[in-house]
Amino acid sequence: MSNDFNEKTHEVEQHKVNCKDCGAILQYNPGVEQLTCQYCGAQNEIAEAKQPVVVEEIDYHEFLQNAEKNAEAIDIPTVKCDNCGASTTLKENVTADNCPFCGTALVIKGGTTSHIIKPKYLLPFKIDKKKSADLFKDWLHSLWFAPNDLKQFAQKDRLNGIYIPYWTYDSKATTPYTGMRGDHYYVSESYTVTVNGRTEHRTRQVQKTRWSPASGTVFNTFDDVLVVASESLPRNYANELEPWDLENLVGFNEQFLSGFIAEKYQVGVEMGFEQAKKRMDPEIQSTICQNIGGDVQKILTYSPHFEDISFKHLLLPIWLSAYKYKEKSYRFMINGRTGEVHGERPYSAWKIFFFVLTLLAVIGGGIYLWVQYGQSE
Repeated sequence: MSNDFNEKTHEVEQHKVNCKDCGAILQYNPGVEQLTCQYCGAQNEIAEAKQPVVVEEIDYHEFLQNAEKNAEAIDIPTVKCDNCGASTTLKENVTADNCPFCGTALVIKGGTTSHIIKPKYLLPFKIDKKKSADLFKDWLHSLWFAPNDLKQFAQKDRLNGIYIPYWTYDSKATTPYTGMRGDHYYVSESYTVTVNGRTEHRTRQVQKTRWSPASGTVFNTFDDVLVVASESLPRNYANELEPWDLENLVGFNEQFLSGFIAEKYQVGVEMGFEQAKKRMDPEIQSTICQNIGGDVQKILTYSPHFEDISFKHLLLPIWLSAYKYKEKSYRFMINGRTGEVHGERPYSAWKIFFFVLTLLAVIGGGIYLWVQYGQSE
């Protein structure tokens, strides 16, 4: 298998598109179907924005057998972040910047050339930078126990529009299993209680479970199981940005990327499918439980077999703010289509301390008043 699909480092490219009339550099404005030149006013249409897309899936096993032939790559110059390992390109004529993934200052000491494997589809940005900056500011102000000086990071220029690589997988799963079926039943039980000094005999219904062995085979069909192919972002936060409107995918066109950054995937096709299987597992277990039936179930063994596997490589838009606070990096992410927000944040130890102190004082005061009131009574 080609090394292009197993690299541990990653690259990010700053894309540029030139005006068809005057040659000026254009930038994609989220939510539009053309690039307007700010110098000559020419409308540069994006053909893929208006054309219906027939999404084609790639056969998983066939691709792995012919990986080198299928690797469509371009060469780009990159600079590596010494803190997080991300390799990025800086904007034209810029010799220093901040890493978009961890906020560490980048200074060019020497560049390298890397391969970018082109995706086939993407979702263009719909949320613009101003709206994302407002969401970032609202999020910061909503944080409990946040340091007072954290709000200084709510600046528009700290947000980067980044197209993050993803895989989607389709598959059928055939899963033989063994387990136990539990059926509830009820028995009467006698007990005694003391009421006003007198002993009373009562009965109650007690639930019990009758277990019996179960086995069988279940079948699941999965469509567009989404796997983030970046290791630069916390996977749990990236997953929480879902759902994505994948029905609105467009064909890959660099015009959508103009003015933005696009990251090359770090998670290869095979590793991505291992992640996809983890995301499929809860549904497989749920199907097994339904198949066992009864009131409760125990799964003892199960062995999914996956077939008819296919995948596609696409880019999804995220507004990312990576900032450093007291020498630690924090990341804030916005779904560039829906505005869904998730992120990492620091806590103020002093605010937590004074909150606990105040809470203890309130509780102590309440106990004191209760004791005083009780004594007066």
